[in-house]
Amino acid sequence: MTEQNNKNKKASPRKSIQLGLAVLFGIVVYAYGFQITKVDLEDLRSERRQESLTRVMRALAKPEIFEYEQEEEIVNAPVYVTCPASGIPALPEPDKSGPYLIITPACAEPGETVQVEGFSFAPNVSGPLRFVPGSDPTNIVTLGRDNIETDATGHFIYEFVLPKRSSEDVQYIRATLKQNVGVPHLTKTAHDTWDKIVETVFLALLATTFGTFLAIPLSFIAARNLMKPVRSPLASIAFSLLGWPLGIVLGYLIVRFVEGISSPFAGNIPINLVSIVVAPALMLVGLRWALPQEEITKPSTSTQIMRWGVLFVSVLIGFYGFFQLASLFKNFGQMGMVPLGRLSFLGNFLFQTGDIVGIITPALGGLAAGGALSSFMGKIGQRTTEKLSPVNVKLFNIVFATLAGATVFGLLGLLVEWLYQIDNSFYTFWGPVLTGGILGLTLASFTKPKDTLPTGLVIYYITRTFLNGLRSIEALVMAIVFVIAVGIGPFAGMMALGLHTIVSLAKLYSEQVESIMAGPLEAIQATGANRLQTIVYAVIPQIIPPYISYTMYRWDINVRMSTIIGFVGGGGIGFLLQQNINLLNYRAASAQMFAIAIVVASMDYISSVLREKYV
Repeated sequence: MTEQNNKNKKASPRKSIQLGLAVLFGIVVYAYGFQITKVDLEDLRSERRQESLTRVMRALAKPEIFEYEQEEEIVNAPVYVTCPASGIPALPEPDKSGPYLIITPACAEPGETVQVEGFSFAPNVSGPLRFVPGSDPTNIVTLGRDNIETDATGHFIYEFVLPKRSSEDVQYIRATLKQNVGVPHLTKTAHDTWDKIVETVFLALLATTFGTFLAIPLSFIAARNLMKPVRSPLASIAFSLLGWPLGIVLGYLIVRFVEGISSPFAGNIPINLVSIVVAPALMLVGLRWALPQEEITKPSTSTQIMRWGVLFVSVLIGFYGFFQLASLFKNFGQMGMVPLGRLSFLGNFLFQTGDIVGIITPALGGLAAGGALSSFMGKIGQRTTEKLSPVNVKLFNIVFATLAGATVFGLLGLLVEWLYQIDNSFYTFWGPVLTGGILGLTLASFTKPKDTLPTGLVIYYITRTFLNGLRSIEALVMAIVFVIAVGIGPFAGMMALGLHTIVSLAKLYSEQVESIMAGPLEAIQATGANRLQTIVYAVIPQIIPPYISYTMYRWDINVRMSTIIGFVGGGGIGFLLQQNINLLNYRAASAQMFAIAIVVASMDYISSVLREKYV
């Protein structure tokens, strides 16, 4: 025990020195931080800064929400600057039947002070006191920043400094006092603020809704625990990679062909109505025949070919129904815009929904065809690996892995060419093709023929890298890009917030998936369930409450972020706030900040109630 105490005593000076050096290092760091951030309170203590700060704080404390109708009293009083050499001419007596001013003395040198005294004004009113240069008392040009306020009797006294505007002619000092009449009512600023805060809330709502729908599927492929077990042989991977671009191109072209067939009937509402009823029915009948649930005997080759044909035609009929549905929405929307009057937004909603369906249907067709062809070719690669000998599988892998690598890198090279316009096919096409082919050949050469590769982890890392890259770009920058794409307004802001919502929620959702309990997952997998069934019955029940919580919180964030993207033309109340700040209209800006605070506080309360009830 004594030895231990001695050791502690010997070590204590060293610890003291280390602590002292750590404190000294911290002081140096913060001292340098003060230097970098230019911390200096001297400017804050200056009289000019104090006056400006006081003026702005007082303006912010009085948001421009209510106002009165006002009666204005304008009174001019003559003054000479400087005193005439021949003496002051006789000035007319003020009309004392109403408000009037008396200036003492009636003449003075520029920069000197005169006393301005007002009588018979309305009690307890305020307004500007200005110098009117020239001999015309109706001149709208005035000088000065002085303000006056009357007492309970309508009287005031003010020491006024004459500007350096000397003239032999008479000039004037003008008092403009306004009196409130009637009852208060909402200002134009309040009406504009209400319109923009409603726009902000719905901007954030749509961005959150669309972002959530796209973030959910991304979250599953960005979850490590779900993707880590996914492994595939090299042949299956190579075939899948070849299937994606081929399927996307074919699917897109075929769906555009279906769109061409549908377009002659786009404006015919009866055909639209019949099509959206008949097309789904025919598609379901075809799918049920082509994809039977149970079969006692294996179907013949001709039957399988017929089923593939019926399946293909059924899918085309389904896309035809989509295009007819889009046309029906657009037709009804156009018809209803004028007759609905104040509810014309419902017609616009139908029209825009139809337009969205019509635009995304070819893209969905391409993605669906790419996914289907990739899955089909991947299964071919899987079966080939299982049935062929290792030597043949090795040769198979070398050929198709080389081809797949060349294809992927060639497409990336074309993307680089489109972005940077290098205009050199060797660098943007042949070079990437050769590089990809060599990498594919190397991978196939050094991989055992029937080994499986961690495709799930590769997809996971690619997805997370993509999400991290997009999330690092602020919504403000995204809004600038979308303003260029669709113009200034809330649509650009909604698209920017929606994209940022996708990448942010996908990260939060995927982390929640990674933290689920493994027990239910293993139990479902033990029953022989496939991956989709595992996600539906083991993953989704565990993630619904946190998903709801994250989604509501993201809506709250989008409301606050929309005030910022408005500064670059993204719509919402931020656009109005920026205008008023630039115009130094701080009372109006205060009204907007007050509205933002109310909405954010209200949403926080509502979301807390919903979380307590449903989460």
